Amino acid sequence: MSRPPAGSPLRVALLGCGVVGTEVARLLQSQSTELAARVGAPLELAGIAVRDASRPREGLEGTGLDALLTEDGEGLVRRADIVIEVMGGIEPARGLLLAAIESGASVITANKALLAQDGPTLYAAADAAGVDIYFEAAVAGAIPIVRPVRESLAGDHVERILGIVNGTTNYVLDRMASEGLDLDVVVKEAQRLGYAEADPSADVDGHDAAAKAAILASLAFHTRVRLEDVAVEGIMGLTAQDIAWAKANDQVVKLLAIAERTEDGVVVRVHPALVPAAHPLAGVHGAFNAVFVEARSAGELMFYGRGAGGEPTASAVLGDVVSAARHRVLGGKGPVESSYAQLPVLPASHALTRVQIRLDVQDRPGVLAKVAAVVAEHGVSIEAVRQAPGDGVAHLVVTTHAASQEALDATVEAIRGIDVVDTVVSVLRVEGF
Repeated sequence: MSRPPAGSPLRVALLGCGVVGTEVARLLQSQSTELAARVGAPLELAGIAVRDASRPREGLEGTGLDALLTEDGEGLVRRADIVIEVMGGIEPARGLLLAAIESGASVITANKALLAQDGPTLYAAADAAGVDIYFEAAVAGAIPIVRPVRESLAGDHVERILGIVNGTTNYVLDRMASEGLDLDVVVKEAQRLGYAEADPSADVDGHDAAAKAAILASLAFHTRVRLEDVAVEGIMGLTAQDIAWAKANDQVVKLLAIAERTEDGVVVRVHPALVPAAHPLAGVHGAFNAVFVEARSAGELMFYGRGAGGEPTASAVLGDVVSAARHRVLGGKGPVESSYAQLPVLPASHALTRVQIRLDVQDRPGVLAKVAAVVAEHGVSIEAVRQAPGDGVAHLVVTTHAASQEALDATVEAIRGIDVVDTVVSVLRVEGF
């Protein structure tokens, strides 16, 4: 990576001009003087690559930035010093970033899906070319979490990460808890307010959170974790009754991204879970995100803030731009991929967790004994049982001690076959202890 002549501007290419891209372009323009002072050289926006340059862009009117729109993304990145990618998707983003790196540009990306699927290819290319690759905005929007895990905790031993890293699902679950609404009603409300896309499946099915979990796990455990290594369960199976029951028992339901180091390797999963009301993650409301980190020496740390949106995400992008630009001006290089540990990445069946099983059972003697016997047969112990009598049907709530997911799954399946069990109403994991 060669340094530019003293005082000459650094050429910045922007790929994508959606909500985030528009805000990045506007901030590069409106804060140009301050950014130049922080970097040590002016930052010159050389162009904005879009699919259709003729389409008007809301937010660029009257700024002069619309004159920078171009459909020639590859030509743009090959004449840039720094390339910002906020277009999303795998291609053409991947090809354009590799072209930028090949041409000697440092890159900043917010593309969680690309990093989770093929990050090592980009990291290796950047390392070979001697350029920076930064991606703070790829996880949890404005929350500074990538840099702390990758750099601030580099001398520590991260044991576990619990994260609320999808604002859409957190908004949905929070509204269900506060208003008693059904899930589909709140999803439609989130779409109307702009918190959810027209197709909300990436959010509600957990895939967005899974990509972020893969990135965080790779950084925390110095091991390559791919998107397909993450076990994923979304929130579509949750009911208003599930949420209300949790609330009545001093718990909340959150969609959690969980990455943990075990004696045998690394386990990464995304699923809804019951969290005690006293846990810091339980107080994360609306579309906010939070990441709770447990490290051997640092102890418990929590990072909280806005996880999405134009301005918050643009803030994270520009922080990376300043870091990469300083290295261009002053010399030096940002951190490279650390995958030296090469820990085994295990399936979710190896995870240790607790579950709460809600059952409708026949209201007669001996029911609890039968359920307890089946649970014990599978090597799982019961922590607590609560029973509420009904008219011929009783409601039984069984909370287990920690056991492997494999053993818990087998236990629940066996409970379904007990003759005195009418219905397994719900099964929710219990986390945050």
